[in-house]
Amino acid sequence: QVQLVESGGGWVQPGGSLRLSCAASGRATNTLAMAWFRQAPGKEREFVIAIRRSNSNTYSRDSVKGRFTLSRDNRENTVYLQMNYLQPDDTAVYYCAATTGSPIVSSLGLATTYENWGQGTQVTVSP
Repeated sequence: QVQLVESGGGWVQPGGSLRLSCAASGRATNTLAMAWFRQAPGKEREFVIAIRRSNSNTYSRDSVKGRFTLSRDNRENTVYLQMNYLQPDDTAVYYCAATTGSPIVSSLGLATTYENWGQGTQVTVSP
């Protein structure tokens, strides 16, 4: 249905920045609600940030507010995650997710909301 490919991960020093990309195919991004999740070794997968299909409003976990920004370029069929002031606790595999549905705001942070997932891209933050 929808294929998602993440890129842009890598190593960065604390305080540095990275921009992750999620390219979608099979469905236009303006018809999808999309999100980023992350999973560190030995930890549960956790919600990072999401954007609704109907508008440009984004919703994020408290720990990334003011540091992470999700944007959507519908012409490129790509969403981006700009990550600033990265810290070691941000180290994880980051996954892009999408749904063709129209979830309510309170459901955007639930992994079960999304039926399409990318393969993940590694982000490592260390001195």
